[in-house]
Amino acid sequence: MKLIKLSSTLFTLLFTVLTFAQRPPRDKVKTLKVAFITEELELTSKEAQDFWPIYNAHEEQMEKLRRNEREQFGGKHTNVTELSEKEAEQILESIQNLQSKKVEIDNAFIAKLKNVLPSKKIVQLIRAEEQFKRRLLQEFRRKRQ
Repeated sequence: MKLIKLSSTLFTLLFTVLTFAQRPPRDKVKTLKVAFITEELELTSKEAQDFWPIYNAHEEQMEKLRRNEREQFGGKHTNVTELSEKEAEQILESIQNLQSKKVEIDNAFIAKLKNVLPSKKIVQLIRAEEQFKRRLLQEFRRKRQ
């Protein structure tokens, strides 16, 4: 049974990669992620209809936050030894604010999901996202070698 599911997942991923080979890398990754999550959660059509708008809105919020984080910290403070204590304190406060915002967004996301998915599928989603990231990193490392 697991072999069939694995084969099906691999076929879906391969098909998706080949179908969207001409898209920019970010679009490819997003398409692969959608296919992977869909496969892992085994969403009903009703669940999928309610789930994807919530998921996409959450992803958009998190991307804005990551963009903000890159703008604030992207290479600005490469030499920490040259920072004054006041500058370091300001950076630390900004980092804490961003982390709090991430937790707030994630908590709101889970609360919304509880209205459309059973808790078990929400846990599966969290696990599927981690598995996808891990596989993506493995593939990236494999291609670099």
